[in-house]
Amino acid sequence: MSIFADKSTKLVVQGITGRDGSFHAKQMLEYGTQVVAGVTPGKGGQTFEGSVPIFDTMADAVRETGANASVIYVPARFAADAVYEAADSGVRLVVCITEGLPVLDMTRVMPFVRERGVRLIGPNCPGLISPGQTKIGIIPGSICREGRIGVVSRSGTLTYEIVHQLSVNGFGQSSCVGIGGDPIIGTNFIDCLEAFEADSATDAVVMIGEIGGTDEQTAAQFVREHMQKPVVGFIAGQTAPPGRRMGHAGAIISGSSGTAADKMAAFEEAGIGVMKRPADVVPLLKARRS
Repeated sequence: MSIFADKSTKLVVQGITGRDGSFHAKQMLEYGTQVVAGVTPGKGGQTFEGSVPIFDTMADAVRETGANASVIYVPARFAADAVYEAADSGVRLVVCITEGLPVLDMTRVMPFVRERGVRLIGPNCPGLISPGQTKIGIIPGSICREGRIGVVSRSGTLTYEIVHQLSVNGFGQSSCVGIGGDPIIGTNFIDCLEAFEADSATDAVVMIGEIGGTDEQTAAQFVREHMQKPVVGFIAGQTAPPGRRMGHAGAIISGSSGTAADKMAAFEEAGIGVMKRPADVVPLLKARRS
């Protein structure tokens, strides 16, 4: 079992003929993802890799293939419109890999997708993978293995590092979800924690946060009040100077609430095992599952 996507997910790749879209569409196909269509305006009627039909619009792609999910690889100036088009087409899941979406665009996107009951993951995220079932986005399938540990992360690179630590030490994953580090995102920590708690194939959860904002503190409160499964966590940016943005648009400390120390303290108060470094994930999981 997995959260948000599995073997039955039928995926459309928006921007499939672009540099990033074509590269990752091929990777997803090789992994076994059901890529049933691509969308590039003006290139309808062509095919990708000789088998995936390309359409001019999402509406055409969904009508002809029965797709129920979309992944977006288009430039930032077109990404909000791509989300609107996907949400309006009837798919239930939209994963936006594109980075650089203006916050103002996202303030308009979120009410639109919510009104249509669509789950948006991202933007500016690596997507998700359910090992052995499906891969939507850019998380390398080669570092993942099937198992029972759920992973949710704001950081793409740290997702890869911690998933690698898990896999080489025999801890496979049920699903790994990169939610993105922008100030406004479609799916947050609590959405994923709630899904992992309800997933019978997940035994424990790894949560990877970073400095900036208070999402990790809110998630810690959710863990304390609603989760029975063990959770371990890591906060990136432990040595970051106050007031300086570190990579992600949302990773900026304002006052004291966004500091690594504050977030780690919230984790400890909630009973979440706190990693000082990514390599700590395996011993912490072993301690909490014993």
